[in-house]
Amino acid sequence: MTSVQEEAALGDEILAKVLSDRYSVDITEAELVPMGTETINRRVTLTDGRRVFVKQYRPSADLEQAQTAWNMSEFCRTARVPVPRVWRSRDGEVLTTSEGVAWVVTDAAPGRVAAEPLTAPRAQHIGLMLGRMHRALASYPPPARVRQTRWRIADVETADTAADTALARATAQHDPRLEQLRLELAQRRDDLHTHVPRLRDGLPDNLVAQASHADFTRTNLLAQEDVITAILDFQGEICVLAWELGRAAFDPRTVANSPSWMLCALRMIEAYRVENPGLPLADVRASARIALLYMLFSLYGATTAEYGLPAEAEADLQRYWAERQVTIRRLLSNLDELEAALATIGQGQ
Repeated sequence: MTSVQEEAALGDEILAKVLSDRYSVDITEAELVPMGTETINRRVTLTDGRRVFVKQYRPSADLEQAQTAWNMSEFCRTARVPVPRVWRSRDGEVLTTSEGVAWVVTDAAPGRVAAEPLTAPRAQHIGLMLGRMHRALASYPPPARVRQTRWRIADVETADTAADTALARATAQHDPRLEQLRLELAQRRDDLHTHVPRLRDGLPDNLVAQASHADFTRTNLLAQEDVITAILDFQGEICVLAWELGRAAFDPRTVANSPSWMLCALRMIEAYRVENPGLPLADVRASARIALLYMLFSLYGATTAEYGLPAEAEADLQRYWAERQVTIRRLLSNLDELEAALATIGQGQ
């Protein structure tokens, strides 16, 4: 048994006791949800028919940071951001510990993680919710942790070394995609050397950074039709707002697979501006090149065996890598047109 399986088995044994002792509820059924890196997650049905979502934290998790993230999540919920309500234990705790294991219980949110590309109406609603969240968090005390900005400050030679490391790892893992990956990493090196200086030259000198979600991506959003019903898994960090906006607007699943990707991105950014007009227009207009820089410097998904993922999750990560490759090419090819469109946002205000 792997350590993760052992942790899950331990959780199964004490789950009912935790909910009974700490939350005064009893379980009818619990279903393991195969997601999460710092947590083991379960959908739980209670004897009174209610459904909850339970997170069991792994021993390696940073519980102080987790507490920060949950506090931020609750703050956003009071600002009409769709965030699942966190249950308080009998002792008023958000994070409760039993037998050396930390737990969080939330309401089960409606909706699902969308596997398909964005539609323009869904992109618009995401933009409204992200703008609302950023506007609310502008007054939130800055958390201690800051999201890295390799895309802004790292030298290209460091990225070269990372690409070499990824290729060596793929070789050692006997990755069946090895030859394809060799070509992709060569292309990535070429893009880094060719485009990074000019992309950075076009950024504002001072980009707004504040408390935020810091992992506002498709997999952390639940949707029903085109409405976002829940925002999950706050990281509770300071991050550059234009980075978070660009990362959401230029979602690789959409850019790589939808002919309407540019329309979706512009709809999201325009809607964001409605809810958060305080973000400088220069930052808003820089979001496309920031998203491109971020993807150029990220090699996440180039190799997958080291994560020990279930087969379905590993295939999804490999797909994510492939979609990012396509997204980089499309953003590079269309950046002038994109930025001309972004330059019209906010005119006349």
